[in-house]
Amino acid sequence: QVQLVESGGGLVQAGGSLRLSCAASGRTLSSYAAMGWFRQAPGKEREYVAAIATTAVSWDYADSVKGRFTISRDNAKNTVYLQMNKLKPEDTAVYYCAATLPGGSWPLRGSYLYHDWGQGTQVTVSS
Repeated sequence: QVQLVESGGGLVQAGGSLRLSCAASGRTLSSYAAMGWFRQAPGKEREYVAAIATTAVSWDYADSVKGRFTISRDNAKNTVYLQMNKLKPEDTAVYYCAATLPGGSWPLRGSYLYHDWGQGTQVTVSS
């Protein structure tokens, strides 16, 4: 059974940092084409945050987080990370980890391209 489990969310003041983790089980990261992070704020649609290829050296970011967030992976630990720095109140959302199988076209920004999803972790940034 494939599972993606996020952790690391919480409450932080504006300007602070958090690191989210996404641990995969039941399938290796390298069997996916890429891992992505998405977020959904109350009353808003789910939006793309970042993606990283699982075997190639490729990553991509939404303009809203570029220069502040860093996505990385540790295939040995079957885990993907999202380092979030200089957090803003508008970053408040539930953050989801997702995985996509091979076949899509990079940079894989559409949520419909992802096959497996985690349950989400809440990030709240206070002003």
